[in-house]
Amino acid sequence: MCATAAATLALATACNPGDDGTDAAAPAPTVTTAAPPSAAPASTAPPTTPPSSSAATSATAPPTTPSAAASEPSSSPAKPEPLKVGAKGTEVRALQQRLTELGYWNGKADGVFGSVTQQAVYALQKAAGLSRDGVVGPKTSKALDKGVRPSAKSDDGYVIEISKKRQLLMLVKDGTVQQVFNTSTGSYEHYESEGATHIAATPSGKFSVSRQIDGWRNAPLGMLWRPKYFNGGIAVHGANSVPPYPASHGCARLSIAATNYLWTHDKIPLKTKVWVY
Repeated sequence: MCATAAATLALATACNPGDDGTDAAAPAPTVTTAAPPSAAPASTAPPTTPPSSSAATSATAPPTTPSAAASEPSSSPAKPEPLKVGAKGTEVRALQQRLTELGYWNGKADGVFGSVTQQAVYALQKAAGLSRDGVVGPKTSKALDKGVRPSAKSDDGYVIEISKKRQLLMLVKDGTVQQVFNTSTGSYEHYESEGATHIAATPSGKFSVSRQIDGWRNAPLGMLWRPKYFNGGIAVHGANSVPPYPASHGCARLSIAATNYLWTHDKIPLKTKVWVY
């Protein structure tokens, strides 16, 4: 009985923790052979505490992956949509106001991107040396922000300047460009008229407005709206088609709306100087 009790006490002491939370050292048993055959050897006793949770976790937990929010790239701000014919709203109105501020005539700022605004955008793109597509994308917007304006060649008096290279018509006073219009001058292509072959050229030089017609003129080469002639049969006139490139037989085409504006406000009266270069 004493030997059995001593062995049991030794086993219990070996498995109980000390007061400080660490395992207390177990004293060596004094009698091991006196235990009855039915006593289970100490080596076969089941563990009294489970394995450390940290060890189990490190052995079985799958590798961690970044969270979905951390792995997804941050979204970049959306690029503004280009403005073109058909667009409406406050952005279009701001565009129209800026064009007017820089001198590119585009009528009333009504928030509707129509053909009149497109003509003004053509003029801006020409002055800035950009592709002439009539669409306000990043490069055209940058030209607006920079305040790109064409320069004049004349420096005295009131002059209508027509730049064939830039395809622009400008109202200039004492060397300052007041207003700018998209124009289309002679294409320099060959054409047939009255049995002869001609070149569609707009002659360079200094002229003045000598006559005008307030209405449509059915000319041999087409319909001219409110033409102002400055060199024989060459005139500044309105047309239904004013592309951003040379396309006329020699006249300087303007949009119908622009021509009406010039007439209504008497911007090109008779005897006005016209400089073509």
